[in-house]
Amino acid sequence: MKRLIRVYIRPYAGRMAWGLAVKFVGTIMDLFLPWILAYMIDTVIPMKDVGQLVFWGGAMLLCSILAMGGTVVANRMASKVAGEIVEWLRRDLFHKVMYLPSAQVDRWTKPTLISRLTSDTYNVHNMLSRMQRQGVRAPVLFLGGIVMTLTLDWVLASILLALTPVLGLIIWYLTKKSIPMYTKTQEAVDGFVRLVREDIAGIRVIKALSKAEYEKNRFDRWNRMVVDREQRAGMVTASLNPAMNLILNLGLVLVVIVGAFRVQNGTSEVGKILAFLTYFTIILNAMLSISKMFVIFSKGEASAERISQILETEDEQELDQKLTRKEALEEEGKEESGGEQTAEPVIDWGSQEEFVAFKNVTFSYYPGKPVLNKISFSLKRGESLGIIGETGAGKTAVAALLLGLYQPDSGRILVGGKDVRHQTFGQLREQIGVVFQSDTLFEDTIYENVRLGRNLTRRQVEKAIRAAQAEEFVKEKTGQSQEKLNIRGANLSGGQKQRILIARALAGEPKVLILDDSSSALDYATDLKLRRAIKEEYGNVTGIYIAQRISSISHADHILVLENGNVLGYGSHEELLNSCEPYRELYAMQTGNL
Repeated sequence: MKRLIRVYIRPYAGRMAWGLAVKFVGTIMDLFLPWILAYMIDTVIPMKDVGQLVFWGGAMLLCSILAMGGTVVANRMASKVAGEIVEWLRRDLFHKVMYLPSAQVDRWTKPTLISRLTSDTYNVHNMLSRMQRQGVRAPVLFLGGIVMTLTLDWVLASILLALTPVLGLIIWYLTKKSIPMYTKTQEAVDGFVRLVREDIAGIRVIKALSKAEYEKNRFDRWNRMVVDREQRAGMVTASLNPAMNLILNLGLVLVVIVGAFRVQNGTSEVGKILAFLTYFTIILNAMLSISKMFVIFSKGEASAERISQILETEDEQELDQKLTRKEALEEEGKEESGGEQTAEPVIDWGSQEEFVAFKNVTFSYYPGKPVLNKISFSLKRGESLGIIGETGAGKTAVAALLLGLYQPDSGRILVGGKDVRHQTFGQLREQIGVVFQSDTLFEDTIYENVRLGRNLTRRQVEKAIRAAQAEEFVKEKTGQSQEKLNIRGANLSGGQKQRILIARALAGEPKVLILDDSSSALDYATDLKLRRAIKEEYGNVTGIYIAQRISSISHADHILVLENGNVLGYGSHEELLNSCEPYRELYAMQTGNL
């Protein structure tokens, strides 16, 4: 909440203050209306002075116009300011999410991030808008109403003053209790969104396995949890209005009874009592507005805290800036010490030394549960590595580490001949083209899905489509790569999707190409053509091919066999057939040479 105020609200302080000032003037005009009416009833009408009556009637009309105009103008300003603040907040939050380290994304989970970008920002917008609209008006009506009643009849006003501490205590208690409840409600909503997202994405699998009833039961459990938590929080906040109504109405009864006695005794007047009852209604409505503001504030504060947790997390761009500053300081230190070389030298792109390497790398997604255990291999530029192993062996973790998506627990990783710790994420990833196991196609043209917003020429895109063996079906569709794809490429076959994704990885002409089980939907002939095209068109690329089929990696210069994060074998295809029993058995099983 402090960050929200400091970073996002403070720049709008002037505009907000101007809007609140306009709202204040309009509210004061509202407060004068009952007072003028009481004066007219008790003083002007008995005088039977038409001029005075017209004057004070005109004053009431002027106050009404100023009150209405001030309210309309201030409300429009409040809506505009709240919209601009939340637009800025949502933009920064989305930017932060895009650059969050993968470990943090795993920690928060994607549905939680979606919820914070949508429902939480909506709650903050509602809070900012309503606080500007009612944040001045309601307190001014409440306090101003009490002041005006004191000028009318201090005895009756003392009844209101006696009720004020009780009302404040109720608001404080219920607000303190409701904020944690709304936080838990949002957590339940996160889980609910996660379930819906999974079920909608996997609806084909659910139907194919007749799993609909099971998923319906899961949905019902999460739905009930969300409803229960919303009801608990709602019951707490819903008790605020009845409690305040009860106390204020009891006060109103006392005012009527005491006022009747005072009029009868001649110590008060009818106009004052009428005005007092009007002020009492104004005060009652103001208190109800204040109670609603506390409910909205409770939701908004809970959401603002959830958003701040994301915004305050260190992202990849901030880590890059730290690295850049560190390198600049080291460079200054070298100049001051006479140019001594202390940093690791960068190997030239044409070097035949270690270009991509793992050196005794251990990595775990969760502490104490290593996915890779002391893995080592090295590739010269232009060489290729095939990685094979059963599901869960740690194959995809190798790709994730090379991209800097995660950091190893121990060991060193070289990409481009340089330790990844000495490269910014931008420097690292611009060298690498990658296709993940479950990659994404966007609702756009084939051309844009390959280009993906990068500064690539049409020649580079078409070359990549051709090398990925996608040219034929792309021409059949449009001839110009302008075929519009559905979400996640639903109007393409599995093999067509994979070829478009491979074209995307190749289009940037990477120095390192990672294909993570990216040819599983291709037939053997197309797979062979793909490998040949990559060799011919991108011959200098260092390739890392992760696969389940030995035929997809047998051509590689080196093959790494993994099992439960450990190395079972490392060498060429022929070497492993002679030295690695698990590899030999897998080859025999896949080729039928048992």
